[in-house]
Amino acid sequence: MKVVVYPGSFNPITNGHVDLVKRALNLFDHVILAIGTSAQKNPAVDLKDRIDLCREVLSEFGDRVSVDGFNTLLVDYVRSKGARFILRGLRTVTDFDYEFQMAEMNQSLDPEIEYVFLPTSKECSFISSTLVREISSLGGDITQFVHPAVVRAYRR
Repeated sequence: MKVVVYPGSFNPITNGHVDLVKRALNLFDHVILAIGTSAQKNPAVDLKDRIDLCREVLSEFGDRVSVDGFNTLLVDYVRSKGARFILRGLRTVTDFDYEFQMAEMNQSLDPEIEYVFLPTSKECSFISSTLVREISSLGGDITQFVHPAVVRAYRR
């Protein structure tokens, strides 16, 4: 079984993230959405709540997708799951520069792990969690960018 780990903060999970999961299921048997903790990101929603929200949003994919949290090196987490692949989405050239550097660093830590980069669909290329949070914090409508469960969570 081919398993890919899709790491990120998912703060919140957006339609762009869901699109990447859906497309990754055409390439892999199972996708693990791995929600990392990061002191630099200072998430507005705690890890347990992000895990629960992502599970709800991704429930349409059944047991082909699982959601988990981690606070270790990504390569250690990937190994612990018996996976060899890391999925990353690319929206912009800036994303590519950052992701390429991370891939090189992680592959130097574990050369057995391969990166899979998928460009975002054009319908989702402008969506970012940061912008969704900002729009929501200013009272804007985020319904076109996220699953209804995320809209409900952010209204609370």
